[in-house]
Amino acid sequence: MSEGWLKEKSPFIIASAFLGFLMLIFLLLPIINTVAISTDKLGSAIMSFETREAIFTSFYAALLATLFTFIFGVPLAYILARYKFPGKNIIDASIDLPILIPHDAAGIALLLLFGSNTLIGAGFSKIGISFFRTLFGIVLAMAFVSSPFMIRSAEEAFKSVNPTMEKVARSLGASKFKAFRHVTFPLAFRGILTGCLLTWARSISEFGAVIILANVPITAPVQLYYVFTEQGLSAAVAITALLIIMAVAIFIVIKLITAKPFKPVY
Repeated sequence: MSEGWLKEKSPFIIASAFLGFLMLIFLLLPIINTVAISTDKLGSAIMSFETREAIFTSFYAALLATLFTFIFGVPLAYILARYKFPGKNIIDASIDLPILIPHDAAGIALLLLFGSNTLIGAGFSKIGISFFRTLFGIVLAMAFVSSPFMIRSAEEAFKSVNPTMEKVARSLGASKFKAFRHVTFPLAFRGILTGCLLTWARSISEFGAVIILANVPITAPVQLYYVFTEQGLSAAVAITALLIIMAVAIFIVIKLITAKPFKPVY
């Protein structure tokens, strides 16, 4: 059945294939064209100290944001996957809000809450943490916009593990935490790892929230924006191609890890 559509001559199938092909061209052509016209300029982008530093900042901040969302997001995902409680639907729906909110608006919302002149921001300042134009701010912005990927991936992974396996472990004398650590978490690990990679990749590409809350130190997307606005399109092409190649490499890694669909563990 999966190969049968190739033999069908239905006008609907032909039209669907044609429209789908046009959509595929629309998605791939800008990427292929950008990389193709910048092959001779990639070396200059790689050799640029500012570009390398911005890429390192993006990778490092994204790693910290992923760690943050892992520590706080995985427990939330476990609770949502395992228990029913009043208000669960509201909480579940609110998790996706960072994806729906325009990211520059998300940056302003975070600035209003964590800025130096706010109650929370002033409280953190007393212990030496500032979120405005600092690495802490970059991590905060990245974590906010990318956390749904961690939570949703972990939630689906926990749902794929039969709760009976935890109960069996408990009946053998394991505590709730030990049952989670030795049974549930290992079985859900691949899904959680997928969430980590998606969170990390999404964090690296974040621009809107970062430039509002913390445009210093400069991340790769912010560096690209500055190069484009200050030096023009031709100067930005090489950095654009470099970021695209990096994104494709990350995407391939994620697809290799998630190649097999999640199956319930009985």
